[in-house]
Amino acid sequence: MNAADVEVFDLEYRYPDATPALRGVTFRVPAGEAVALIGPNGAGKSTLLLHFNGCLWPARGGVRVGGEPVTRSTVARARRAVGLVFQDPDDQLFMPTVLEDVAFGLLNAGMPPEQAQRRARETLDRFDLGGLAGRPPYRLSAGEKRTAAIAAVMAMEPSVLALDEPSSHLDPRGRRRLIGLLRSLPQTRIVATHDLELALEVCGRAILLDGGRVVAEGRTRELLSDEVRMQAHGLERPRGMEPPPSASPAVTVRP
Repeated sequence: MNAADVEVFDLEYRYPDATPALRGVTFRVPAGEAVALIGPNGAGKSTLLLHFNGCLWPARGGVRVGGEPVTRSTVARARRAVGLVFQDPDDQLFMPTVLEDVAFGLLNAGMPPEQAQRRARETLDRFDLGGLAGRPPYRLSAGEKRTAAIAAVMAMEPSVLALDEPSSHLDPRGRRRLIGLLRSLPQTRIVATHDLELALEVCGRAILLDGGRVVAEGRTRELLSDEVRMQAHGLERPRGMEPPPSASPAVTVRP
């Protein structure tokens, strides 16, 4: 499936106790781009991702995927278009074997069992997990679980991949493999992360959220190099990162 653009427009959301979580969030991600969502805990990153395929519904505004608004009448198409990878892979891996987990979504979408099994095996081979097809997910390492969760989503051939803290609990080797994988994918990628080094390596652009609002966006290197702004929003410039040249302030600050 081809990559699709994602538009978020004037998105507002309140938790069930009426606490505001998102306050007029607006941005656009062109098809095929990789964008990092950064910000402190409680900024609204995970809540925002859950709107991309109808896991949550906004109080105002909304999301368009490939130009089509995500509504209750279009949510089935949105869930085929947007693959959401949760922060904890155990929330996605629940079948007796890895192969069954990767085939689950395909079967649920109505694909014949033989075809679903074939695509699941092809997807596992693509992600170097073919040898783990018959293994129970609880016997996988953290990195293997993370890759298996991504494979289960990618088997559905989404046009957008939304990932919530994909590098959490990974050792250095697993993290490097994840970075290489994310850089190789053709889909539109939206990555909510505290791993700012990963954001720098994978995403050409970053969006800074705080208090449920977009407070700045721009080229990842320039945004992360702004130590004053980063500290003002509870973040730190990645270690060893040089400040950007003063002649290229490609960061837009939102009022």
